[in-house]
Amino acid sequence: MALRRDAKIELLKKVPLFAGCSKSELRELAKTADELDLREGTVLTREGRPGREFFVLIDGTAEVRRKGKKIADLGPGDWLGEIALITDSPRTATVTATSPVDVLVITDRRFRSVVETMPSIALKVLARVGERLSSDAHS
Repeated sequence: MALRRDAKIELLKKVPLFAGCSKSELRELAKTADELDLREGTVLTREGRPGREFFVLIDGTAEVRRKGKKIADLGPGDWLGEIALITDSPRTATVTATSPVDVLVITDRRFRSVVETMPSIALKVLARVGERLSSDAHS
């Protein structure tokens, strides 16, 4: 199921991480996003390993585990791996597809090239990541 660029823009617009981005910023991000169909059981991120990509679930479900303990279920519209876009820190959780999944993927390298041409995206994304880290620290 290949998405048209405007469908990618609509998906990215719904992700809180990119909520403050303008249409032109979303258009640039959509150009860098690849769509992948992955099988049930595919590990999207592994706790403690380096992260190089950010994911938006288009369809399907995934499970988030930290230190072997289930901490969340993800579904369409959820996103993960945002820290990898801005830091070289290791993954904070293991995320495994619990059904076949369709995801949009943006690699750290592609994200950085977009930021170089549109620095305003970085400021908006950093603000959102800060909000999420703050709420995670309090939960």
